[in-house]
Amino acid sequence: MVQDVKEVNFEEQVLDCAKPVFVDFYADWCGPCKAMEPIVKEMAEELPGIRFCRVDVEQAVNVAAQYRIMSIPTFALFRNGKLIKSVVGAMEKEELLLEIAGH
Repeated sequence: MVQDVKEVNFEEQVLDCAKPVFVDFYADWCGPCKAMEPIVKEMAEELPGIRFCRVDVEQAVNVAAQYRIMSIPTFALFRNGKLIKSVVGAMEKEELLLEIAGH
């Protein structure tokens, strides 16, 4: 399951989470974001040790600014309240897994 996170609960849902959190920064109008949606959902089903969330950058402007989200989709991995890794752009599932694996 991929949980929608808003600006008001970002800290609670992402930064305060005990397990690693994968965040999909997206916008509804973004074609590449829509293309990545089923891939992110698949990953969420296959990786139960990671919480999967998505943040609409137009609804969470301050969060997007805080993490310098300039392009979407941006995928970010948080652990213990800290941004560990981020990657930008649509890609194959295997490539995305390689980008976040080991972090």
